[in-house]
Amino acid sequence: MLAPTKTHKLPDGGDYYEVNPLGYVPLLELDDGTRLREGPAIVQYIADQAPLKNLAPANGTLPRYRLQEWLTFIGTEIHKTFSPLFNPAVPDEAKKVFRDKLAQRFARVDGELAGKDYLMGEHFSVADGYLFTVSRWAKPMAIDLAGYKNLVAWQERVGARPAVQEALKVEGLK
Repeated sequence: MLAPTKTHKLPDGGDYYEVNPLGYVPLLELDDGTRLREGPAIVQYIADQAPLKNLAPANGTLPRYRLQEWLTFIGTEIHKTFSPLFNPAVPDEAKKVFRDKLAQRFARVDGELAGKDYLMGEHFSVADGYLFTVSRWAKPMAIDLAGYKNLVAWQERVGARPAVQEALKVEGLK
């Protein structure tokens, strides 16, 4: 179900707030009508539906909790920090504060990626998919990632994955 986040109107004219009282995306509606909100919960659910894809470590293991650490960091420290940059009402001085905070967060990610192919090590995970999505917002928000060599190499590695290429094509982002 797609709903413009600016108007909150559904394609049928309904109010998106009736579907998701929070009014934002993502929202995943399952076949039985159950709705999941919040990206980290949704991506873990999706990963658990296809365990052979190894997109998330097994529940109850320390690696799964490490994945949850990454998902929380990406959601609260990167994704949420981008939000004011999309708001035209936020003054430029304030946007500089958020860009500086993002620079600190990207520096941390860059350091964590040193010597690793992906956030969790050698295997792509749903955390990589989430970070790839939000880190691509840097360019349109005038944040230069060129100084983060590990992050840039990781973006290229993730961006070259066939499934990522297909997703970018389907979404009209390529």
